[in-house]
Amino acid sequence: MHVADLPSIGIFGAGKVGTALARLLVASGYEVVMAGSPRQTALDLLVSVVAPGAKVATPAELVAGAEVIIVAVPFGKAGTVPWSDFGERVVVDAMNYWPPVDGHIAEIDADERSTSEIMAARNPNARVVKSLNHLGYHEMEDDSMDAGSPLRRALAVVGDDPEARAVLARIIDDLGFDAVDGGPLANGRALEPGHPAFGRELSAAELTALVTPAAHLAA
Repeated sequence: MHVADLPSIGIFGAGKVGTALARLLVASGYEVVMAGSPRQTALDLLVSVVAPGAKVATPAELVAGAEVIIVAVPFGKAGTVPWSDFGERVVVDAMNYWPPVDGHIAEIDADERSTSEIMAARNPNARVVKSLNHLGYHEMEDDSMDAGSPLRRALAVVGDDPEARAVLARIIDDLGFDAVDGGPLANGRALEPGHPAFGRELSAAELTALVTPAAHLAA
């Protein structure tokens, strides 16, 4: 894809996941804007050091300018993100629910939906996809490989909007991974902690087999 055709990316979260993604995206030619929790001046300094080339913006500026929004804040902070403003945007849920970190959230524990389905319900007009959550932030850069490499790691993309899945699949390929179309958002449970695809280095064929509901119910 020509650089001029690349979608602009906004990242909520300037922690280890957000900044690792920013570095990879900038290196691949994407325009990246970030919003985070530190005061604006502190965030400017942080991003200039750990993700040079990315820009800092207010949440409102990020939403206005980004075609693809990545939510990479701690799961317990998901409510601080302006979901109501995400209508018609491709929104990537890169979060994980970690009770040791987030504490047990009763309504999440009692909900039979995948966590991404719960997030998507915050704005039914957002084109939510789940991905970039089932590998460690340090692996994002260490495991990135050129297309065609026999050892290239696969990442799954799930979501109810096929076009949104395709948009993120192209981005994942640019980041150095094989993208696997994992189907609807409900299949995202297979990518969550404690489920079969989480944290594993898998080929596209191996990951495809695990993301199907029958595979992870049998695991």
